[in-house]
Amino acid sequence: MAKALPLMIQGTSSDAGKSVLATAFCRIFAQDGYKTAPFKSQNMALNSYVTLDGKEIGRAQGVQAEAAGVIATTDMNPILIKPTRDAESQIVVNGEPYANMKALAYRSDFFEEGLRVIREAYGRLAAAYERIVIEGAGSPAEVNLNDRELVNMRVARLVNAPVILVADIERGGVFASLVGTLQLLEPQDRERVIGVIINRFRGDLSLLQPGLDWFEQYTGKPVLGVVPFIPDLWIDAEDSLILHRYQGQKETAREIDVAVIRYPRISNFTDADPFFVEPDCTVRYVTRPEELGQPDLILLPGSKNTLEDLLFLRETGLEREILSLHAAGRSFLVGLCGGYQMLGRTVSDPDGVESPRQSVAGMGLMPMTTTLERRKTTVLCSGEASFAGRRIRLEGYEIHMGRSVFADGVSPFIRLADRADGFCDPERRVLGTYVHGLFHNDEFRWLLLDELRARKGLAPLGERPSFVALRERGFDLLADCVRRHVRLDLIEERMRAFQENGVGR
Repeated sequence: MAKALPLMIQGTSSDAGKSVLATAFCRIFAQDGYKTAPFKSQNMALNSYVTLDGKEIGRAQGVQAEAAGVIATTDMNPILIKPTRDAESQIVVNGEPYANMKALAYRSDFFEEGLRVIREAYGRLAAAYERIVIEGAGSPAEVNLNDRELVNMRVARLVNAPVILVADIERGGVFASLVGTLQLLEPQDRERVIGVIINRFRGDLSLLQPGLDWFEQYTGKPVLGVVPFIPDLWIDAEDSLILHRYQGQKETAREIDVAVIRYPRISNFTDADPFFVEPDCTVRYVTRPEELGQPDLILLPGSKNTLEDLLFLRETGLEREILSLHAAGRSFLVGLCGGYQMLGRTVSDPDGVESPRQSVAGMGLMPMTTTLERRKTTVLCSGEASFAGRRIRLEGYEIHMGRSVFADGVSPFIRLADRADGFCDPERRVLGTYVHGLFHNDEFRWLLLDELRARKGLAPLGERPSFVALRERGFDLLADCVRRHVRLDLIEERMRAFQENGVGR
């Protein structure tokens, strides 16, 4: 292996804050003048990122690359696991679909191939970068899986990386989770842990200090930092576990009510994030018909199993409520990717790409039929859309395994460089497109919201935030916070010791 300095971030559990802290270190090292790359050997997520060459990686590594100021490549996440149905996932290797596999088959049959892919991808990064920030997954203390895991301590040993263990204090039991994780590690792996970071702290640090002192004395591991909770940090999440925070938000109702349908296999849920920063929007994730109410905007997001999620809407009664609101002209309905496919007349899956069902009737709101195909479209895209009498430049990305065909004479919503995409009815009651990131385009989002305000007899909002600018500022805000609250000097010292002295070999 080349001598790029690695640092690995592992957690006591999923959603402990590994991705965000890895993003922070990517930004910090880049600010300090080091050419830095993120790396996650194996990622399980339905929130994807498309690279410039049209390949697919986990969204977190794409965002971390942006924080580091470098172009994302598939080497930064060589294996991506995308659950399609219970106990089965699509395996994406080096950015392209490899196979659909059951969990047991993946573990038994893919291990050696996966290890080879990981070793080669990391080797290419190590030859091209000075620092590599490695993110683990879940917990390194999954004793039932550790003999064939491909993402935590095996990777740390492979590249001789020091490990920082992160725990989320919001979950409660932070010292028990840290101590328990350390005790379940093999002795050589426990030695690899250079310290811990406690994440999302709120309150008086003096009240926590006795626990910090006890922990250091009991384990012999330093507390490298206590990172406070950072509100309004708009950095893309990739794990749908984060959605419980959105659902748990309580706030005063605002002029525009946005309902996002959360079906079981929701993907690319961050498409809705820009609405959270709008001063006149309330955003709700909805799973049952009684939660729907009468929103101004209903968003059907992406899905990793369009047919099964469409049937979920039908069986729960959500489809009936959505169609009723649409027919009454009460709610503007937008479908993205899988949600877009649901709005047509039929969705067919003759090759069993996502589901054993051959075909399911759609919601019938667009004169279109969709056929799922084995070939996956992954591409960055840009074009010009027509909406509310305006022509607007749009940028986004596509990730889908389907082809949608419209009846003759239908005008598309957006004209891309090489084709047309999407549909918006003349009355602007329903809109659909394969383009993810639609609402991240500030001008389009602002126009849409002012259109919804006009329908309610409200004046346009004069000034709105730029989500693009807020997201970029978030990288610096995060890096500044970690600089203030984490012992970067000790981390730097330990990183160099591991690489120069062969510590942990």
